[in-house]
Amino acid sequence: MTHVSSERRTAAELREIALRAGEELETASAEEIIEWAVQTFGRRFCVTSSFTDAVLVHLVSRVAPGTDVVFLDTDLHFPETLRVRDHVARTLPVTVRSIRPRLTVAEQDAEYGPELYHRDPDTCCALRKVEPLERGLEPYDAWAAGLRRDESPTRADTPVVGFDGTRGKVKVAPIARWTQADVDAYIARYNVPVNELVKKGYPSVGCWPCTRPVKDGEDPRAGRWALFDKTECGIHW
Repeated sequence: MTHVSSERRTAAELREIALRAGEELETASAEEIIEWAVQTFGRRFCVTSSFTDAVLVHLVSRVAPGTDVVFLDTDLHFPETLRVRDHVARTLPVTVRSIRPRLTVAEQDAEYGPELYHRDPDTCCALRKVEPLERGLEPYDAWAAGLRRDESPTRADTPVVGFDGTRGKVKVAPIARWTQADVDAYIARYNVPVNELVKKGYPSVGCWPCTRPVKDGEDPRAGRWALFDKTECGIHW
């Protein structure tokens, strides 16, 4: 697909674009939403993925081959997650960019004390996810994430296109309206890579110290930060 725009826009311009597109694209297909994003932002559009699965990345690779995929390599991922990342990098026509924290785990332990994730997960996420995301997104005006409204109550109002005021960027959720059945059907149709932990009861996979399997009937994100009143790492709304 031809990238028709590469100019950086102001935050006010991006907000206006996002609010208008959020209404106009509410009933559009995921492919149409991605196509709009690429046509609107060109190389200033990227995708983020935690590689619980590669559904969104696969979608984007079909619509806009060559798109950048930003992955936050926290140094605390399960090996299964890294295997999905590496498989995607080898087999799909995208460019995977792994962004690491400024501090290694050992350096973080030395400065903040060991096992910060068990004592203050908000600070750990800020150091190992939120700050790296700021750096990873710096070249872009818009980014796509695989958020879905049916994942949890905190994501029920996710717009297909919105404005991330904290970062001054447009945030795109092409599969926001999809159900788990839609995801499963897409995975089966295209043989999309899925994290092996999903079959072991981990519907949402994060860092290994803060992720556990969920029980039948539980919120799919109940296994994230299970010992804390926390369901998001600070990346999303």
